[in-house]
Amino acid sequence: MEREAVVTRRMPGSAQQVWDAVTDARNHARWIPMTRVRTDGPPRVGGRIEAVSGPGARHGGPGVVDRMRIDRYDPPEAGRPGIAVYRKVGPVMHGSATIVVVPDGPHGAVVRWSERVHLVGPLPHVWTAALLAPVFDAMLRLALSRAARTTDRRSEA
Repeated sequence: MEREAVVTRRMPGSAQQVWDAVTDARNHARWIPMTRVRTDGPPRVGGRIEAVSGPGARHGGPGVVDRMRIDRYDPPEAGRPGIAVYRKVGPVMHGSATIVVVPDGPHGAVVRWSERVHLVGPLPHVWTAALLAPVFDAMLRLALSRAARTTDRRSEA
C-alpha cells in the first residue's frame, strides 16, 4: 500500500470560508514555499491546475511540474462536509490530493488534507510514495498553518 501524507487542522471561519480558501489552488502559491500556481479559473470539476516548485519557480524559473485535474468538487452544505479531489496527471507525479472540510460550529471548520503521490518512472510506486510522504506531510502542515492565518483574517472581517 502506498504511503499517504495526511494533515488535519481546525481553522477559524465558517465552513464555506475555509472551503473557499483551501480548495482554490490560486491561494496555494502564498502558502507553499518556492511554488507558482496557474489555473484555468475558479475551482470546479474538470478544472486544471499546474504547480511548479523549485528555488526560482516563483519568479518564472524552472522546477518540478505538478499538473492536476479536479475530479470532485462538492462544497459543504447543510452540515455536510465538503470534499474536493485533485488527480495528479504528471508529468513527474501521479496520484491524488483530497481536501475534506467539516463544519465545526458557526465559526470553525476542520480540514483534512491528504496527498497520495508517487513519481512517474521505473522505480516501484511504493518506494517513491514512501520517499515523498514526509515531504508532503511537512508541506501540508506549513500550508494549513498559513491558510489558517488567512481564514482567521477573513472571519474577523
